[in-house]
Amino acid sequence: MAGKDEKPSIIIRRVKKVQGGGHHGGSWKVAYADFVTAMMAFFMVMWLVGALTTKQREAVSDYFKNPSPVKGNSTVKAQGQNGPGGASNSMIKLGGTMELPKGPGEKFTRDPKDQKSDAEKKLEDKQRLESLMNELQEAIGKSQALEPFKDQLFLDITPEGLRIQIVDKKNRAMFDLGSAKLMPYTEEILNEIAKFINKVPNRVSIAGHTDTTRYATVAGYSNWELSADRANAARRSLMNGGMDDHKTARVVGFGDAVLFDKTDTTNPINRRISIVVMTKEAEEAALGISESKPISVPTAPASPAAAVAPTKPTPAAAVAAALKEVDGR
Repeated sequence: MAGKDEKPSIIIRRVKKVQGGGHHGGSWKVAYADFVTAMMAFFMVMWLVGALTTKQREAVSDYFKNPSPVKGNSTVKAQGQNGPGGASNSMIKLGGTMELPKGPGEKFTRDPKDQKSDAEKKLEDKQRLESLMNELQEAIGKSQALEPFKDQLFLDITPEGLRIQIVDKKNRAMFDLGSAKLMPYTEEILNEIAKFINKVPNRVSIAGHTDTTRYATVAGYSNWELSADRANAARRSLMNGGMDDHKTARVVGFGDAVLFDKTDTTNPINRRISIVVMTKEAEEAALGISESKPISVPTAPASPAAAVAPTKPTPAAAVAAALKEVDGR
């Protein structure tokens, strides 16, 4: 038992108060708010996508494949004419960065009506060339002059137009060896082709090609000269077959620079004449002309210094002008 003089000890009991609100307190409210915000954004995007046209959705899709406004390296080929990340070739302004003004004075490129007209002309051009290719393919199978050489005639549509290639074959060359003189049957082929070329208004480009066998008969005369001479010989034969002279837009010799068979550079198929019935766009590029309407560029506003009113002539200048008027000088 404690003594009378000892003081009783004081015991302090601390009680921890637990606030209500569940095991996690109020953190669920933050998570719920984030969820609601995300759902609102999702439904907003879905509503916007549903309101877009097909063309606009394609533009959005192309942007996310490669958002760069310049040509890039995308794993998926975009629909733009410059390849992945390139400019759109659509006639509708989709608001892409390549369609923004490039300078303070440039606002528009072409009138939408002109763009629609250009698109219609290109489509008409393409359909015309495809129809011509079908006619030629049918004629090759039926014509007595062309049917024996159908394995030496290749037709395809390229960005430049309808390409007709006449190639050499073993034991059946188009020209005399190392010469620009056409074989009689080659002239028959070209005369037949000329009749079809005249059916369309498109101009033609004629190119000559050789294999890599070096031409060494005449000093200074190489495959370049030989291919050019053969292309010109083909042009003359087409004219003899009835092709109008004005239809020729370009005659070139490529030597062995553009091989048909790159694995076997001496393959006879590399010796060929290529006739391209050109699209209007390719024709303009070959001739260095353009029928495009000039772009309307607004003039820049005059600087404050240039906008001031003209100064009055000095007294000496006024006297000189008066004397000149009186004397008739």
